Amino acid sequence: MGLFSRLTGKQPEKKSSDDQLLFHTMICMAAADGVLEESEIATVEAFFLSLPEFRSLEFRSLLDNTNKLFNRHGGVAESVKELAGIESPAVRKKAFILAVDVALSNGDVDESEDQMLDAMQRILTVDDAFAGKVIEVLSAKYAQ
Repeated sequence: MGLFSRLTGKQPEKKSSDDQLLFHTMICMAAADGVLEESEIATVEAFFLSLPEFRSLEFRSLLDNTNKLFNRHGGVAESVKELAGIESPAVRKKAFILAVDVALSNGDVDESEDQMLDAMQRILTVDDAFAGKVIEVLSAKYAQ
C-alpha cells in the first residue's frame, strides 16, 4: 500500500492497457470533430475486427471505456493526452498509423482531424520522418 492509498483509503486508478489506448486512439480520431457518428463507429469496428490485439476483447466494452475517458477529461481533445500512457514504442507507432488510417478512411482530412493528428504525433512522440512516410503510404491507399 502506497502513500496515496494509505492516506485516502483509495487505490490509484488502474492505468489503461496499451490495447485500450490503441483503441482509444482510433475513437479519438473518429470523433476529432466532437461527434462520433454511427458510420465512424462502424469504421473503427472494422479496424478492431482486423487487429490481433483485440481478438480476445469486446468492442462495446472498449467503446464504453473510451467514453469514460472522454467524460473524465471533459471531451475528446483532452482525453487524447491519455495516449502518453502507451508504453511500447511499437504500439505508439501503430497507434499513429491507425489514426492516420481512420482519418483518411472517410475521405478528406478536415481541420479538426488535422489538429488531432498533430496532437497525437506530439503525444505519441512520432518523429516527422515516420509521420511523413505513414501519411504518404496511406494517402496512396486512399487515392482515387
